[in-house]
Amino acid sequence: MATPLSDTSLSSSASPLKTIAVVGLGTMGTGIAEVLARGGREVIGIDVSEAAAARSVAALETSTARAVERGRLTEQERADVLARVRTAADLAAAADADLVIEVAPESYEIKQQIFRELDRVVRPETILATGTNALSVTRLAADSAHPERVLGLHFFNPAPAMKLVEVVSCVLTAPQAVAAVTDLAVDLGKEPVAVGDRPGFVADGLLFGYLNQAAAMYEAKYASREDVDAAMRMGCGLPMGPLALLDLIGVDTARTVLEAMYAESRDRLHAPAPILKQLSEAGLTGRKAGRGFYTYEAPGSGAVVRDALTPPESGALAAGRPVRSVGVAGSGTMASGIAEVFAKAGYDVVLAARTEEKAQAARARIGASLARSVDRGRMTAEAAAQTLDLVRATGTYDDFADVDLAVEAIAEDLSAKQQLFATLDKICKSGAVLATTTSSLPVVACARATSRPQDVVGMHFFNPAPAMKLVEVVRTVLTADDVHATVREVCARIRKHPVDCGDRAGFIVNALLFPYLNNAIKMVEEHYASLDDIDAAMKLGGGYPMGPFELLDVVGLDVSLAIEKVLHREFRDPGLAPAPLLEHLVAAGCLGRKTGRGFREYARRR
Repeated sequence: MATPLSDTSLSSSASPLKTIAVVGLGTMGTGIAEVLARGGREVIGIDVSEAAAARSVAALETSTARAVERGRLTEQERADVLARVRTAADLAAAADADLVIEVAPESYEIKQQIFRELDRVVRPETILATGTNALSVTRLAADSAHPERVLGLHFFNPAPAMKLVEVVSCVLTAPQAVAAVTDLAVDLGKEPVAVGDRPGFVADGLLFGYLNQAAAMYEAKYASREDVDAAMRMGCGLPMGPLALLDLIGVDTARTVLEAMYAESRDRLHAPAPILKQLSEAGLTGRKAGRGFYTYEAPGSGAVVRDALTPPESGALAAGRPVRSVGVAGSGTMASGIAEVFAKAGYDVVLAARTEEKAQAARARIGASLARSVDRGRMTAEAAAQTLDLVRATGTYDDFADVDLAVEAIAEDLSAKQQLFATLDKICKSGAVLATTTSSLPVVACARATSRPQDVVGMHFFNPAPAMKLVEVVRTVLTADDVHATVREVCARIRKHPVDCGDRAGFIVNALLFPYLNNAIKMVEEHYASLDDIDAAMKLGGGYPMGPFELLDVVGLDVSLAIEKVLHREFRDPGLAPAPLLEHLVAAGCLGRKTGRGFREYARRR
């Protein structure tokens, strides 16, 4: 039976943790040691490999020297930091530690052996923390002589830069131990998030499912690695694309985490994509090996070099059709934004809506946007006036008769889009390219509403269109090569980054983004973590510009639900079924910021 912490132990564990041992001096262990030393703690770095310990010390010297160069440390402060770190090859060196943080390889056998030896070495009140992100803290604690003092302390890489620390407790963990390490994290300038014991915790639990889907998308040859990564960087504002991130984390590490997640959840979205196993077993584990999804200059380098899979720089193989004038159908924010983008690039634009009044209102919205650009110094008043002059508003689609490219940007209603494409088929001249901006509906269904499906393509702009660089170029099985080439050439002229993808639900961005958002909702439904903790975890641990619940409320819960339903209907995967909580909020009319209440409440606009 576990011995509860005594009053003396409680007092000791609640006091500041001054001497801390770090077991395992790889990249993460070295980073944690630096954070602790810069936070004024005495650090004992322990690694069985003297070479690893030497590399760790050298890395500390390099990183602190860089901090001096950047004015973040003085020479004296650097000397003090280095003096607070000593290394050893034996766990006996942890005898006087108040806290031991283990960051050994992700193996129960290795970690359990370390904890058994620490049980014999450290004081009864010493807290033992595992840095695992994939293994069960409960299982590690249960094997310890003092399970009440065992918890998880999950730093993110690079530890000196990343603010998030997940504090993981299990049913055996004493609250005093949790409080002590939480206070430590705050004192170190970190943002602690309290989570329960399940593989991946919050940040990795959401992140690795998304990474796994991206790997599967690439493996299925749905999109190139470059396009998958560019789509998520530009479409979602992420600091790295998913495949580049897998290479940074380590393909083998990702596989281990996903296997642990799948063992618990049995969710097919967590079942590791076969390519992760293939790369791992071939030793192509990412940057550390010099090759993973990408090829690098050398092992450990972040510089990508060309390889056999790198797309040719010559661009499209076929020549596109000439485009001098563009028609944009619609009167909403997206339609006016797209029309502004084309006009800024010098195209003559016909902006058509169901009524002249709606079309003029959309043109006025463009004028207001251009005026803001003038106010911010991004363009001259003369250039703004010339741009607006290129936009002709009209209440009839008959004015599309001479356009070279017609872009549909009306509501996400398939029957309405099909009716419009049937109309455009009759009005637009032979050879005109017809494009839909749908984000979730089948492009081929729009194409089949015409007598020229070979001329129909998807051009999925992102909102706000003038600011967002990404355009998903969606080919159907019927789209002609020169139509595809035309759209890519147009994207270059309007200064957008095109990514190619096939005609399936969600394309690249939404197919990867919305299952991640859905899984975040499921975490709240299961009372695993709060909205605030999940949002904080993804912003601080994943580098996301917005947390999932912030983003859901901005996008609109009704829009999100509609996309989730489309994805579930297309892929038939139970893991993609919309979270019941999302459905309940939509049914209650809580749609996000636009209604004043979604996952959070907002002040109503007057």
